[in-house]
Amino acid sequence: MDTLSYKTVSANQGTVNKEWLHIDAEGQTLGRLSSVVAKLLRGKHKPNFTPHVDCGDNVIITNAEKINLTGKKWTDKSYIRHTGYPGGQRSLTAQELYEKNPERLIEKAVKGMLPKNKLGAALFRNLKVYAGADHNQDAQQPKTVNLNEFK
Repeated sequence: MDTLSYKTVSANQGTVNKEWLHIDAEGQTLGRLSSVVAKLLRGKHKPNFTPHVDCGDNVIITNAEKINLTGKKWTDKSYIRHTGYPGGQRSLTAQELYEKNPERLIEKAVKGMLPKNKLGAALFRNLKVYAGADHNQDAQQPKTVNLNEFK
């Protein structure tokens, strides 16, 4: 045997096959939905997954206003930020954030599950979240994914 018959194939920007996926968040639990979306954005469901390349799909989430949180998370879960000034720590409960902007609830959950580097920022740009059932990505012809059947 002169040559290697088993070579590791590493994906790159040119060889990646990206798709558009549509997910309906109605009745879904926030954490479970977010972990599946993070996996889809990262590309870990594909056989040619490469850790340092954006090989994931573009994901559209609709009906963000119909997301569920279990237990007392609506009142007990808090989102903390800092203004940068002394004594500038601010916090919102999940209920307050939901009333302000329901899309932000899903975006924060998914962003926390992505890598904390330039690749994670690039992956996060592939996520589109909409509060209602309508989205403006019809031209991309997204495939609908049923999360109850997805593993």
